[in-house]
Amino acid sequence: MKSRFIAGALALSVIAVSSPGLADDPNDPLLSKSAAARAKDKAIIRQLNINELNHVRARDAGYAQDWQAYREQPARQAEYERERAAYEKKMAAWREAVRRCRAGDYSYCDN
Repeated sequence: MKSRFIAGALALSVIAVSSPGLADDPNDPLLSKSAAARAKDKAIIRQLNINELNHVRARDAGYAQDWQAYREQPARQAEYERERAAYEKKMAAWREAVRRCRAGDYSYCDN
């Protein structure tokens, strides 16, 4: 029973997908009768294409920014590593000062 349902649903989906589309069909009786209808259809399709072009350009501009950031990442990574090394050096000096202060060398207690 379940397999028949699945087979039926699959058959209906194949029929729905394989049916021809009527959008912008030159043999469409509504468009072939009226020049105004053809002009309106052409204007609508042109606007849809312009909208899609704007969308694709905006998307590609975002991709370009992402790629630029990706290409700049090694320089940022190197800068981060330099800053991190300087921080670790300062922390090591501070820890050493704390160790000496606690050991009784009070000249390191002011750091």
